[in-house]
Amino acid sequence: MIRKEPKISNIFETGDTDTLLPRSWKSGSLKYDELKPLSEGGTAKLYSTLDLNLQRNVAYKTLHEDLRDSEIETKRFLREARVTANIQHPGTVPLYELGRDREGQLFFTMKKVDGRDLKEILFDLRQEVPEVVEKFPLPRLLDILIQVCQTIAYAHDIGVIHRDLKPANIIVGKFGEVYVLDWGLAKVLNAPTLQKSEAIKNEKVDTTLTPVGRHYGTPMYMPPEIARGEADLDGRTDVFSLGIILFEMLTLQFLVEGEDPYEIKKKILDQPLPLPREVAPHRNIPRDLQAICMKALKRNKYDRYPSTTTFLEDLQHYRHQEEVSVYWYSGWERLTRWKSRHAYLIFSVASALLGAGLHALFSQ
Repeated sequence: MIRKEPKISNIFETGDTDTLLPRSWKSGSLKYDELKPLSEGGTAKLYSTLDLNLQRNVAYKTLHEDLRDSEIETKRFLREARVTANIQHPGTVPLYELGRDREGQLFFTMKKVDGRDLKEILFDLRQEVPEVVEKFPLPRLLDILIQVCQTIAYAHDIGVIHRDLKPANIIVGKFGEVYVLDWGLAKVLNAPTLQKSEAIKNEKVDTTLTPVGRHYGTPMYMPPEIARGEADLDGRTDVFSLGIILFEMLTLQFLVEGEDPYEIKKKILDQPLPLPREVAPHRNIPRDLQAICMKALKRNKYDRYPSTTTFLEDLQHYRHQEEVSVYWYSGWERLTRWKSRHAYLIFSVASALLGAGLHALFSQ
C-alpha cells in the first residue's frame, strides 16, 4: 500500500517573495489588489485581498456604503480597529493597518484567519454531523472556552470589556487557534472619551436592545445589566455571556429563545434560568460543571464569579480533574474522583501486589 503524503498548500501561489519593490512603491489602500468578498455583517463588509508590497493575503474590512456618514458607526469602526490593535494577545487577530481608501472611506486590514466560527460548530453538533461530533467532544469545547477566557481575562486586565461575546464572534482555526473577534461594542474603562457627555449619550445607545432601525449586540447573549440599560459595567458582564456559551456547549441548546428581542429580554430579566442537566438529561452533564455554568449565569452580577480569571480557574480545575470552587463534593464523589485521577497508580500497585503474591505462591 502506497501512503499518500499530505497536500501542502503554498501561501505564495499569488505572489513572488523575491519581486523587487519599485522605487515608486504604493502605500495605503493603493497597495492592495482586487477585493474579493468574504463575508458581510450588519454594519461592515469583509474582503480578501493581496498586499502587493508584502505579497501576503489579508482581510480588508470597511463599512457599508449607507453607514459611512454615520458618526456612531464611524466611531464604532475606529474603536474596533484601535481596541483590536491594542489587545496584543494570541487570542486576537493581528491588525495591520487603519486608513482611508481613494474615496476617503475608512478601512482596516488584519490577518486573514482560516477556520470556522463556534456558532457553525455548535449548529453541526446539534445536527449530529459525524465528523464534527468526532472532532469536537465536550472536552475539546471546554478547551476552546478556556482559550477564549484567557483572551478576555487579558483584555479585562488592560481595561477592555467586550460586551458582545457570542459563538459567532469566536473563530476556531485549522490548527487549534482560537480567536475572539468583533470588538466594536467594547467598553474601554477610564477612557477619556467615555467621560464626555456626548460619549456617555452614545454609551446609552450601545445598551439599547432595539435602537431605531438597528440592533446592537445579540439579545440571546445579552447580560441582564445590559438588557436593563445600565451604564456601570465591568468584567462580570462578559462572565455572564461566557456562561451562556458554556450552557450551549453543555446542552447544545440555547439558554433563552423568543419571538422578538423583547420576549428574550423578559426571559433574561424575569424568568428562572434552566439548569443544563434538566434541559439535556441525556448528555450526562457533570454536576460540578453545571455548578460552574450556573455561577456564571447569576442574574445579580455580585453573585457571579467576580472576574473572568476566577471563572477560568474553575474551568481549568475541572479539566485537570480537580475540585472546583463552586460545588460541594460528597464523600463518594471525592472517592470516585480520586480513583479516576489515580487509576494508573492503583493499577500499578495492584499489579505489583498480584505479581508478588504469585511469585510467593509458586516459590512455595
